[in-house]
Amino acid sequence: MIRIRATSSVKRWALATVLAAAMPTAWASSVALTAGAPTDADRALAREVIEQLIRIPTVEGNGQVPVLAAALAQRFRDAGFAADDIQIIPSQGETDTTAALVVRYRGRPGSTLRPVALLGHMDVVGAVASNWSVDPFVPVEKDGYLYGRGSVDNKAQVALVATSFIRLKRAGWVPSRDLVLALSGDEESGSRTTQLLTRHPWVRGAEFALNADSGTGDMSVDGSNKAFFIQAAEKTSVSYKVETRNSGGHSSVPRPDNALYDMAAALQALRELRFPVQFNDINRAMVAELAAKRGGALGQAFRTLLDHPGDAAARAVVEQSPEDAHVLWTTCVPTMVEGGNARNALPQNVSLTVHCRIFPGVSPESVRDTLAAAVAPANARVSVDAARASSPASPIHPGLFAAVRKAVDVNYRGATLTPQMSSGGTDGRYFRLAGIPTYGVGSLVQVRPDDDRAHGIDERVRLDSFARELGFWDVLLKDIAGDPPAARQGQPAL
Repeated sequence: MIRIRATSSVKRWALATVLAAAMPTAWASSVALTAGAPTDADRALAREVIEQLIRIPTVEGNGQVPVLAAALAQRFRDAGFAADDIQIIPSQGETDTTAALVVRYRGRPGSTLRPVALLGHMDVVGAVASNWSVDPFVPVEKDGYLYGRGSVDNKAQVALVATSFIRLKRAGWVPSRDLVLALSGDEESGSRTTQLLTRHPWVRGAEFALNADSGTGDMSVDGSNKAFFIQAAEKTSVSYKVETRNSGGHSSVPRPDNALYDMAAALQALRELRFPVQFNDINRAMVAELAAKRGGALGQAFRTLLDHPGDAAARAVVEQSPEDAHVLWTTCVPTMVEGGNARNALPQNVSLTVHCRIFPGVSPESVRDTLAAAVAPANARVSVDAARASSPASPIHPGLFAAVRKAVDVNYRGATLTPQMSSGGTDGRYFRLAGIPTYGVGSLVQVRPDDDRAHGIDERVRLDSFARELGFWDVLLKDIAGDPPAARQGQPAL
């Protein structure tokens, strides 16, 4: 059961989810051929694909993304996709040659339904091999997991969606609309290929996009408390530079106007700075779920803020739970400081990096102005150091959310499913900015939410969850692009 206490829009989604689960969706229509549920052979193929992807070290600067794109393109051709429906788009950056891969799964001729884009990224962050217990780029099965850089972020879901396209194509399944796989090659390092994809003629007219880069969940070690999310919004990542300057001088003649003292005052001002509580449909649903899940004084504080965002006492309680509280407002935190010119000289320059995750719809310029006003008494100046694209939240989509609910139930019946606003960044922000509503979906699960190793040492994916995930994509793709419910062959849910 989804526990939601929220505004009318969220209540409408919850009601629509219940109703949609009991009847065919508006997308369900007759197609030329149907396909059965995933088989052991399909799961073996998915395992083969992910291991192949992990072995290709698609780190920035390696020039290996085009190699991976070519390997996948060959698999699609072998499955029966026409060469004209597979495109590798090269992109030359300052330090790396990368690429995007676009695969068009053609829908029924004459269909008036708009395409659906499926997103993922082929690149990975770097890995220091000496810190790992295994070679980061040699897939190793151990303790029920598959280890390897990119195994979670994002090669597992890329392998699963690619395998889903291959198995459905081989079975002769014809979707009721075009499905377009759009894989970027530099999500971790600039997203220039992502921006190319948003303008691609097969993609730009999509009704919505499903982002496989943000489809995970978690559960307790005993298998209880299963929780999954539909990522429908992202904060904007922006780094600012706060600077204090002084004419300096000899350290034997100290003065009160010291650039380090000024920076200390600026730091204190930033420590006391608070951005206002804000809500959209997505984080309102998240907070309602948190209120029910946390209970006690914390749950009550969340409920109070839902109705009274300016309540200072409730905010003070919520701030004691930073792992939850960040969904309520823009966050800014100092991360690096550099200053001074010599041991025996008064400091002339001090620089502070402040990293912010900005609430959707809030402009980076307005945050800069807020920071500047806070540190102005300390004679500090603020400028933008590095910024990512800012994007709006995607609207709640009752039909799609109901389809995701059914897909999650294939493997984890009864798990909670809530909309999510992410503090991290994905390709989805560029698609939202281009006017394509984008939703992060999936049901890959980790045991313990604090064991997410994406970007970290010994990154790994749970193999039992990986094997089940083909069932999720089978149900979801057929729901949004075709098979009548009676033609589906379900799988038992946990």
